[in-house]
Amino acid sequence: MAAARENVSLLFKLYCLTVMTLVAATYTIALRYTRTSDKELYFSSTAVCITEVIKLLLSVGILAKETASLGRFKASLRENVLGSPRELMKLSVPSLVYAVQNNMAFLALSNLDAAVYQVTYQLKIPCTALCTVLMLNRTLSKLQWISVFMLCGGVTLVQWKPAQATKVMVEQNPLLGFGAIAIAVLCSGFAGVYFEKVLKSSDTSLWVRNIQMYLSGIVVTLAGVYLSDGAEIKEKGFFYGYTYYVWFVIFLASVGGLYTSVVVKYTDNIMKGFSAAAAIVLSTIASVMLFGLQITLTFALGALLVCVSIYLYGLPRQDTTSIQQGETASKERVGV
Repeated sequence: MAAARENVSLLFKLYCLTVMTLVAATYTIALRYTRTSDKELYFSSTAVCITEVIKLLLSVGILAKETASLGRFKASLRENVLGSPRELMKLSVPSLVYAVQNNMAFLALSNLDAAVYQVTYQLKIPCTALCTVLMLNRTLSKLQWISVFMLCGGVTLVQWKPAQATKVMVEQNPLLGFGAIAIAVLCSGFAGVYFEKVLKSSDTSLWVRNIQMYLSGIVVTLAGVYLSDGAEIKEKGFFYGYTYYVWFVIFLASVGGLYTSVVVKYTDNIMKGFSAAAAIVLSTIASVMLFGLQITLTFALGALLVCVSIYLYGLPRQDTTSIQQGETASKERVGV
């Protein structure tokens, strides 16, 4: 991975950073718009299901290109998908958790402004850190722990006196929105670390793992569609309330999920931190312009604190072993 990062140009890294930032900010704003417009409200459960289908098709296409041979492509699918029911079951765990997370995002953005959501959702960082410590037996540096507490403090400030969106006329329940974000954050932390653990347990291709997960995801989300909205869907139809904006949100969710893999491969934590901070700034500006968001002092301070903490969390850890070896060598030279 380090070699891959060295071989790509700064221009390509900036391209990755720009696209990731725009996708994250645009997705949040577009989703917020579709959940607060005065048009017929679509079923969010169907949107989550269609997103899984598109991700599956994209992953199949990328795997076909990766194998570069129809024979190898068929053999890979036969061995890893059709012939591996146990692996499919293993990947059904993050599929279920991600399905809950994605549905919670729709619920949260139906009740909270996009900027407030974008800032509060960064609580996934400490949640992921905790899951990493517990599930992968890793340790965090002192600076990372400080940044985690700083981030939590920033989110608390943002929620202290939540900024109000004056142009949104639909009824909202902020408490329900914050509850949905809390569930989404827990799901994001657990599912991300679980999927990483599965990836590192074998040499199976990332795209094969994605196919296994999205197959399970389609089954899980279809079940969710008919459990939550089955009666209304039978009456109104699966695609009830869909507009070009809804399809745009689904497109962003599908491409954004897969694009993250490219970003993780070719960039580093500092660039991802800048991307998250920039997405918060863009979401805030867009919320002021589109939804009449009134920025409060506590919101501004909290958002700034969150951006700084994301940057600090992504700073590379100091290699203390080389420092200690250097000190030992210098002591030996002076006869200490």
